[in-house]
Amino acid sequence: MSDATIEAALRFENVVRTFREGTAGQLEIFRDASAALMPGEIVALVGPSGSGKSSLLHIAGLLEAPTSGDILISGQYVAAMSDDERTRIRRETIGFVYQAHHLLPEFSALENVALPLMIAGVKKKDAKDEAARLLTTMGLETRLDHRPAQLSGGEQQRVAIARALANKPRILLADEPTGNLDPKTAAGVFDALVALVRLEGVAALIATHNLQLAAKMDRALVLHEGRLLDAGKLGTQAAS
Repeated sequence: MSDATIEAALRFENVVRTFREGTAGQLEIFRDASAALMPGEIVALVGPSGSGKSSLLHIAGLLEAPTSGDILISGQYVAAMSDDERTRIRRETIGFVYQAHHLLPEFSALENVALPLMIAGVKKKDAKDEAARLLTTMGLETRLDHRPAQLSGGEQQRVAIARALANKPRILLADEPTGNLDPKTAAGVFDALVALVRLEGVAALIATHNLQLAAKMDRALVLHEGRLLDAGKLGTQAAS
């Protein structure tokens, strides 16, 4: 099957986002943002603070509506969907990773990853088996029974990544997933994330300030002065 026949996992079509700013009128965050992510593709979302990276991720994750324009999830236009339909798409299709891991402190790493599966109706044993597989892929096979407080920051974020992929989403959205980590730990967590995303065939959009990590991704989308630009594959010189 050629690439031309593969449906994009996520597509932005002329997305505009503005906010009302007191008496000053409308503040434009970005305009006419158009881009597509294919299954298995890992794309960096870069831009200065305040450029709208988090807002674009929230729109992609159906947590926020664009002012105009639309997004497509696996070929389905989202704007015309009901709230219930958007909730279902978000639950079944999209995984989220944030800078803070948001793990449940009273549960082990295994239980934190298995819980979304059990909520989705997977039997407890099967959920734990799948959680163990994901955590082992993330290099945490000896830490399954540890609670978050017993894990390092990097280990906690690996658990959060495994949890985000537990229900086999088509799309992974990550907002500065290594932002709280030191450079060496960040690189290790990112490499583990990429390996798992490749294994699962997920389309990943990862917002980051770290251009060295962005250069490891397939290509970069840049938010600059309200425009979303496809910068292609970042070179090592751009990342240095």
